[in-house]
Amino acid sequence: MKLIRVGKSGNEVPGILLDNGKRIDVSGFGSDYNEEFFGGDGIELLGQWLKEHLSASPEFPDDERYGPPICRPSKIVCIGLNYRDHAAESNMDIPEEPIIFFKSSSSFCGPNDDVILPRNSKKTDWEVELAIVIGKKASYVSKEDALNHVAGYALHNDYSEREFQLERGGQWVKGKSCDSFAPFGPFLATPDQVKDINKLNMWLKVNGQVKQDANTSFMIFDIPHIISYLSQFMSLLPGDVISTGTPAGVGIGFDPPQFISEGDVIELGIEGLGTSSQKAVNCSL
Repeated sequence: MKLIRVGKSGNEVPGILLDNGKRIDVSGFGSDYNEEFFGGDGIELLGQWLKEHLSASPEFPDDERYGPPICRPSKIVCIGLNYRDHAAESNMDIPEEPIIFFKSSSSFCGPNDDVILPRNSKKTDWEVELAIVIGKKASYVSKEDALNHVAGYALHNDYSEREFQLERGGQWVKGKSCDSFAPFGPFLATPDQVKDINKLNMWLKVNGQVKQDANTSFMIFDIPHIISYLSQFMSLLPGDVISTGTPAGVGIGFDPPQFISEGDVIELGIEGLGTSSQKAVNCSL
């Protein structure tokens, strides 16, 4: 299945995206896509419910907004420098173990929502990434068992304010957590929807110009390794998001660096996981 949520921010309704492009409202199922849903065999139960109720379920209007395809997760865990070419353009060594940082869950937003340039920001940057959503609590899991804990996969843009991240001291999190810095979706694809998660093309454009063009096969640490590794240090809960890193082509890697300005349009996609687009606007607060 391809899970979606549609509607105004904060009032999204759960749905599914059919192969023919129709967006079906499944609020009659009685559950949003939250921790309880993923931890309670919600995907399997929804599939059973659809066998009887799909034909009677309404379509969403074509012009209604895509929200993030899952409810706000308990945590967004990110893997840094997980592509060799990105480590090289960042002038950093290839990591011997996954580099972990967090994004605040308040940065979570819909796939096509505006990206809000933070107050005093001069170095907001883009990062196309493959994200994992956990479907079953993972604590001290093995690599061999790791994929049994996956609910699905989604497209994520890990926006980063590089001055906040790298020049202000402390941890990376404050450069990663600004409002709107985690546009997610348009849909969550269950594992059966993805041909080979280790060989997906991924790309990102700014104002129509290609900046990133890579493949998930270029990852240093693969998905089973990442899930198993993280689970040694924290419990991964149903609905949690893991973002698996970005390839080369981020703004800070250019000479001279390129950063986002008001009015820029950032488009991105991953094979089998759809596309998204964000317009940059200045913070009004």
